[in-house]
Amino acid sequence: MASLRGLYPIIDTAACSRAGVRPEALAEALARASVPVVQYRHKGPYTREVFAQAEAIGRILQPAGVRYLINDRADVALMLGAGGVHLGQDDLPPSKVRLMVGSSLWIGFSTHNRAQLRAGDAEPVDYLAIGPVYPTGSKERPDPVVGVEALAALRPLTAKPLIGIGGITRSNARAVLDAGADAVAVIFDLLAGDLGARLDEWLQLTAQ
Repeated sequence: MASLRGLYPIIDTAACSRAGVRPEALAEALARASVPVVQYRHKGPYTREVFAQAEAIGRILQPAGVRYLINDRADVALMLGAGGVHLGQDDLPPSKVRLMVGSSLWIGFSTHNRAQLRAGDAEPVDYLAIGPVYPTGSKERPDPVVGVEALAALRPLTAKPLIGIGGITRSNARAVLDAGADAVAVIFDLLAGDLGARLDEWLQLTAQ
């Protein structure tokens, strides 16, 4: 899965709101930057307005060749014709979601410790995420911090692409990649200043 390397951007609706950035504007910048994979993350109810926004973002990203992933909601991913779904520990089991979405859609799965990573490796998923690597403000009740040293120790437990997530910024991303992560998931640090310039910085930093 060569496209799961380097930068894994997440369009988080709450983070965009806090930063005063329209999710569609971030999607346009990501499409112009030819980022291969983008996740749309909305942690509230999927109202008609939210669904319309997710649909609009897909219309921006997919013609640019971006694989568009939906956080948590396999049903929404299917309705939007998205490229995959990213599941958390409290979502439907990946094995059940695989029966729903078939083989063409990617399934990603979040893990937070050794036991979850081992269990996730046995699931029919295309990639795994581990975190939070650093303290994060993107969740109300975050799991315990994993840390870079533990990430390096956990990396041999799976041959699947592994994404580091949680508190990752331009100042610490290289340490996460050097510890064995194939890619770094980024939310807040994409949103400051000029979106295009910030993305250029990230793409240079994560180039492997």
